[in-house]
Amino acid sequence: MAEELKRYLMQLKNSVAGLNAIIITDRDGVPVLKVADDNAPELVMKQNFLSTFGLATEQAGKLGLSENRSVISMYTTCQIIQINHLPFLITLVASINANTGMLLNVPNEMQEILKDLDAVLTLV
Repeated sequence: MAEELKRYLMQLKNSVAGLNAIIITDRDGVPVLKVADDNAPELVMKQNFLSTFGLATEQAGKLGLSENRSVISMYTTCQIIQINHLPFLITLVASINANTGMLLNVPNEMQEILKDLDAVLTLV
């Protein structure tokens, strides 16, 4: 099943121009599933980077503005979009020129995978 999910994510990654990586983690930043090409910065793939979004989104929720759904970070060479889709966090790494609106739509294409992953993790 894991190979099928990776294959689907790879097809999804390849269907969005400029998308270099899709990483699905738990709320602590532990990778559950990821696909990436050689253009994705290695630092972004590490757990200490991935876990910061979970902490930041919890703190942002304490501001009284309701639950934080996503964070978009623009760097010189890439953009990183992190989406709160509890119990998972989705991180998308893309080139700086990628269409951010299209990237924000990627999780909508992943609904079935996320349901399947949630069901599997609930059993464990």
